[in-house]
Amino acid sequence: MHSFLRKCITPLATVHGVHQFRTVATKPRTAVVMLNMGGPQNTDQVHDYLHRIMTDRDMIQLPVQSKLGPWIAKRRTPEVQKKYSEIGGGSPILKWTNLQGEMMCKQLDKLSPETAPHKHYVAFRYVNPLTEDTFREVERDQPERVVLFSQYPQYSCATSGSSFNAIFTHFKDNPLNGLGKARWSLIDRWGTHPLLAKTFADNIRKELEKFPAEKRKEVVLLFSAHSLPLRAVSRGDAYPSEVGATVQNVMQELGWSQPYCLVWQSKVGPLPWLEPFTEDAIKGYMKQGKKNFILVPIAFVNEHIETLHELDIEYCQELAHEVGAEKIGRAAAPNDHPLFIDALTDVVRQHLANGSSVGPKFLLRCPACVNQKCSVSKQWFKELCN
Repeated sequence: MHSFLRKCITPLATVHGVHQFRTVATKPRTAVVMLNMGGPQNTDQVHDYLHRIMTDRDMIQLPVQSKLGPWIAKRRTPEVQKKYSEIGGGSPILKWTNLQGEMMCKQLDKLSPETAPHKHYVAFRYVNPLTEDTFREVERDQPERVVLFSQYPQYSCATSGSSFNAIFTHFKDNPLNGLGKARWSLIDRWGTHPLLAKTFADNIRKELEKFPAEKRKEVVLLFSAHSLPLRAVSRGDAYPSEVGATVQNVMQELGWSQPYCLVWQSKVGPLPWLEPFTEDAIKGYMKQGKKNFILVPIAFVNEHIETLHELDIEYCQELAHEVGAEKIGRAAAPNDHPLFIDALTDVVRQHLANGSSVGPKFLLRCPACVNQKCSVSKQWFKELCN
């Protein structure tokens, strides 16, 4: 770790070999709660993680979900544990989110002294630190302002929506207590921020340098995002269009220098999902004579199982060998890229400076929404933030 980071962050504890960081500071004036799905830090957490996903109707809808969800989780646990073992034993999402939060808050303290000190909190949906536990910590700190900051740049009802609904569920059954006097606001999407595009573009350029100079112009960029069931798309979920907007910004930053395509990964179950799938796109382009690719995890802000295993092992290694590709590279996720830390900081700084509360797009349900919880939840946030 760089020396300048050691001065601004202090290890609180080491869990399974991963430092957990917290700023040594006075009582925070502004709490920035970073929302994400999370990932198991060790293989013992995999079953509970899958169980929470498979029983969350905001994430996935199954027939007789209370019985089928737990059955799927139990059945998939050994396979998923094996994958986590192959990437080092657990997900690095908590490590990266804590580091991102620490660096962001350090910058915010300098750029927005009127709302300082700032403190980040991590609220995961399916694994510790769980949403409800995190808000108990926020309540103990009694900040004057609470900013709910989705770490999914592009909004989907299954990801950001599930995290916001989890916050509503927690406070529906637990009074705001000391947080009732705090000023609340939320950042629900930021996929078109220019510094996010610059971060991805810089990581793509770095990966292009690994290809022979004479091959670089023909390298196909495959922007790979987690897929979504087609029935969710048909209901009006904004995710596909917002991911597409991010891709266009990145290509503009690159000067449209490469052939590119938006593709989708991580399909689960037998129902139709958004295509083309990443694997199928590689095979299809190979048949067209394309042999060099860079996979870009365009909807992920840090490394996790979908990048380290699905992209790196299953596609860059195994599939590349199977189809005879010359090279399949993978652009790094944003992680602690300096431009990305600047992006996070700027998103929150502008939000604080503009006096934003809750955006009109967040309050608008999908035109064919079937989740009545969304209606109640969005109304609750409207009243809370205004």
